[in-house]
Amino acid sequence: MKAVVVTGKKEGYKIRDIEDPRPGKGEVVIRVDRAALCYRDLLQLEGYYPRMKYPVVLGHEVVGTIEEVGEDVEGFNEGDKVISMLYAPDGTCSYCKAGEEAYCHARLGYSEELNGFFAEKALIKVTSLIKVPKGTSDEGAVLVPCVTGMLYRGLMRAKLREGETVLVTGASGGVGIHALQVAKALGAKVIAVTTSEEKSKTLSSFADHVIVGRKFADEAKKLDDVNVVIDTVGTPTFDEALKSLWMGGRIVQIGNVNPAEGYNLKLGYMILKDIEIIGHASATRKDDEAALKLTAEGKIKPVIAGTVSIDEIDKGYEMLKDKNKIGKILLKP
Repeated sequence: MKAVVVTGKKEGYKIRDIEDPRPGKGEVVIRVDRAALCYRDLLQLEGYYPRMKYPVVLGHEVVGTIEEVGEDVEGFNEGDKVISMLYAPDGTCSYCKAGEEAYCHARLGYSEELNGFFAEKALIKVTSLIKVPKGTSDEGAVLVPCVTGMLYRGLMRAKLREGETVLVTGASGGVGIHALQVAKALGAKVIAVTTSEEKSKTLSSFADHVIVGRKFADEAKKLDDVNVVIDTVGTPTFDEALKSLWMGGRIVQIGNVNPAEGYNLKLGYMILKDIEIIGHASATRKDDEAALKLTAEGKIKPVIAGTVSIDEIDKGYEMLKDKNKIGKILLKP
């Protein structure tokens, strides 16, 4: 089958023909219906993920249809539509039993220790499989593991209350535009931040207010008390995000566009305003299931900027880097 393979650290990727996967004990093989490109892919290619084992198939977000079922797999059958969590937990440790699979010591990451999903078929461990509710689009389902489910968990960790105000930076990106929708689905008022006047027209259909510009804290504070910030950017927006929060506010920090760049945090400001900073990157089974439910109910609608094939992966990453795009880039093998 055809796949996008990373051959070594900082060696980029190649489109290669590799052997079709065969399921072992506790595994299934899926036909990949959709996968998704992510900014994390670029960081992996730059060598920022030390657990990566090479060669490895790139891609960590997938929705597919089960084609083969291995031994000791219960509850899943050929023809089932499924997604996978971003990682395979062992399913037996204390964290897994408590429903906190994201903290499993033995977890293995897809596109890191395990082959990912930029391929025609993929091998998935049953511990990471989740069934997709009937009527859910492939476009909506594929966003769950790394976007909508992750955002849902982030807002749960921030203890978002109905009626609170959430500000989202980088609101036109693949994560940001869905963060607006997840927050709205959970009963929040939403402020979108973008640097593009043109994008503000689209964002206005998802947000209660749109702020255009790199300096947004003062304007945000005039609109409402900002209780939660979902920062999908990182150091370029973190200072304004921090300033925009009212007392008792929480930042859910997702973005990290420049991992090599540090930030000089003044602890006094954080202490006196009683602010929480929550680093966040993943989701559990229950989070993904909750996001799938919201998607199936039409409360989260996928915003897709474009879809490419495996042979068009270069074009896909050009689109991912395009600051004029709105939404997520998908791959359809």
